Amino acid sequence: MFSSFFKSKKWRILAWGGMFCILGINLFQTILNVKFNEWYRTFYDMGGEIDKHTIDEFYQQILLFIWIAVWFVLSVVAERYITRVWVLKWREAMTFAYIGFWRKVERDIEGSSQRIQEDIYRFTKTLEDVGMRIVYAFMTLFAFIPILWNLSSGVKVPILENIPGGLVWIALIVSIGGLGVSWFVGRYLPRLEYNNQKVEAAFRKELVFAEEDKQNYGSEEKIYSLFDKLKFNYHKLFLHYLYFDAWLNTYSQILVMVPYLIMGPGLFTKAITLGVLIQTANAFNKVRVSFSVFTNNWTTITELRSIHMRLKEFEENIGYKPNLE
Repeated sequence: MFSSFFKSKKWRILAWGGMFCILGINLFQTILNVKFNEWYRTFYDMGGEIDKHTIDEFYQQILLFIWIAVWFVLSVVAERYITRVWVLKWREAMTFAYIGFWRKVERDIEGSSQRIQEDIYRFTKTLEDVGMRIVYAFMTLFAFIPILWNLSSGVKVPILENIPGGLVWIALIVSIGGLGVSWFVGRYLPRLEYNNQKVEAAFRKELVFAEEDKQNYGSEEKIYSLFDKLKFNYHKLFLHYLYFDAWLNTYSQILVMVPYLIMGPGLFTKAITLGVLIQTANAFNKVRVSFSVFTNNWTTITELRSIHMRLKEFEENIGYKPNLE
């Protein structure tokens, strides 16, 4: 899955070059997010002390925001385009690496055509999605942990106010706790997703055969039987997602208020300004979301794990060995 693109003599320059280009753009976006965070403090402090500032200073801050936003939008657009092209090349490398082995196999595994056409596409596309989020999360942590550590000096809550970098530790603890609970609540999801793909493949296969031969394939009885299996699997999957979604959304909503609960007392005792409160809340949420990248993307990661299981089975079936020439 990886060697066909990153180790192949044909593809490795494009693979590694594209990856470093995408990482560079993500680094630039992280720098812009730090600029946004600084802007929040200045802008909201200005709003809290209107008598000390002029309308010209207000418009200067608006123009500064627009300038940062323009560069951020341009970087996002460039990153999305480059990443999509890069992922398509990865799919091409995987597809043709598999084809040569697959053609020599006498007995195909279930859904071989689907695994080549759909699973490879979903694997590269999903990995692109979750991979970029993880990379962005680590870059955000690198940029925002020092900011949040310094802002922790404004905490006026007993116990926490005597702990250096208290806000960073709170973000880390709640994120690790959230990941642990998410793993426990969602531990059955990867296998259920895998089972779902199997029944979907069987249903699709019957319909494909029926396109060519409706006399022997595609009878209502057969279609109903396959669809009943599909419904059974989906209802089971939906039930497990029901309590997982309930947990994840409750967890996310509660954590929105954490920085305000911790920093709020300092605002009312005038130990910090409104701008510092907003900047802290923004920095805390950046760090907390980055720490929670696996929890917040659990559904996508579950799907990726199920696809990886299918492709691994396919590689074993065709006896795939990467050709590094």
